[in-house]
Amino acid sequence: MKSILVPVENCASLNAQLSAAVLVARQFAGHVDGVAPFKALNAYAVADGGVGVSTVMLESFEQDQRDRMEEAQKIFRSFMRDRKISWGAPLKPVDRPTADWLEERQGGDQAIGQLARLYDVTVMARQVSGASLPRGELLETVLFESGRPILIVPPKAPTCLGKTIVVAWNGSTESARAITFATPFLRQAERVVVLTIEGGTVAGPDAREVEQALLRAGVSAEASNVQPADRSIGEAILAQADQLGADLLVKGAYTHSRLRQMVFGGATKHILAEANLPVLMVH
Repeated sequence: MKSILVPVENCASLNAQLSAAVLVARQFAGHVDGVAPFKALNAYAVADGGVGVSTVMLESFEQDQRDRMEEAQKIFRSFMRDRKISWGAPLKPVDRPTADWLEERQGGDQAIGQLARLYDVTVMARQVSGASLPRGELLETVLFESGRPILIVPPKAPTCLGKTIVVAWNGSTESARAITFATPFLRQAERVVVLTIEGGTVAGPDAREVEQALLRAGVSAEASNVQPADRSIGEAILAQADQLGADLLVKGAYTHSRLRQMVFGGATKHILAEANLPVLMVH
């Protein structure tokens, strides 16, 4: 985890998001790049008397966007300075955490998702019910567009990361990808539990086989199969993670389609809304 991207939106969860990014950077002597999404409002015209966006309105909107980005940069720089993170982008690996700020990238959420393809992990704040920021749309865009893992951080800042890891295993391709991307964390963990919730799996290897594969790779892992009782799969995963004292959950995202989960619910949807520990998630 040497390269870390942090899309910065000024919200109540930003301190927790930046704290998690610093934890990762310190753990792996990584580099953190901050960036603020910029979405230009293009003028348009509608035929037959429709209303368009005036030049004045467009300029005002874009100035507001730039003011917001400037404020985000100030917060990011101040946070890193207060934690004595070296400033600047090294051109080769160094033995200390570093940070820098990326210049304006137009194209909105899509551009951030594409940018994230360059990074080992993107650290994002979990959406909070009733709050306009952080935006779930940005999180899901990065999740689907980057092809890389995202570390989703709850509103309360974590104090440690990856000592006790729960891997939510359901046999899927997404779960396998999540384990692969989580390998740097897994190798440093004190305890790794491969968790399967009965009734929440697809065709694929079982938890015991994953345990054996991880042991061969040098990861001290143990398998656990749990009945959900009267809980949903997502609820059961979070309850077990809490019971085990986990400080990181590793999970594949949207084994079932996003549309299906929007309509019927699902483990990914529940965890995105309710997790109180950091979640490393991969689609």
